[in-house]
Amino acid sequence: PKSASSQSCKTLAVIAVLRRNIINKQENMAKGRVLLVKKSSITVIRQNETDYISLTDMTTGFNEGSGLIGKWITNKNTLEYLGVWEKVNNPVFNYTEFGVIGREAGTNRFIMSVGQWIERTMAIGLIVRAGRYGGTYAHKDIAFHFAMWLSPEFQIYLVNEFQRLKDDENSRLKLDWNLQ
Repeated sequence: PKSASSQSCKTLAVIAVLRRNIINKQENMAKGRVLLVKKSSITVIRQNETDYISLTDMTTGFNEGSGLIGKWITNKNTLEYLGVWEKVNNPVFNYTEFGVIGREAGTNRFIMSVGQWIERTMAIGLIVRAGRYGGTYAHKDIAFHFAMWLSPEFQIYLVNEFQRLKDDENSRLKLDWNLQ
């Protein structure tokens, strides 16, 4: 028969693991997780059980910096991709406004920001945050598209690093379940 003290030690160990997991989840939600891609630290946050990757962080290793996001979002091919992504993943996407944007895109006077895209189309694939952990974040599909636009080499490293992060998270989840 197991002694009460060994049961007590096991219970304390499980509680310690659960506390550590709660603290780690709170830290991840507050500051995100970080990918290291070609000397750039790229934040990954979770919102509504979905990962979003910082486009702002992705641009730090490129000459034009975050200004590249503005160039990317005004590109007609980008808008077409975003529209298809939203059509597949967003039941409240504003198709009518997307049609207006599609007709305007490509003209010399066309200007679009990520915030305008979100507001006008009710998009869910991009997030703009102000403040300490601010910047532009994108669903992984969209972030990988942006990375390819920046550099095919950069995109390959980003995908590999993101997959490593997900594999690590899944391994930790399996370990946590085995302890119980």
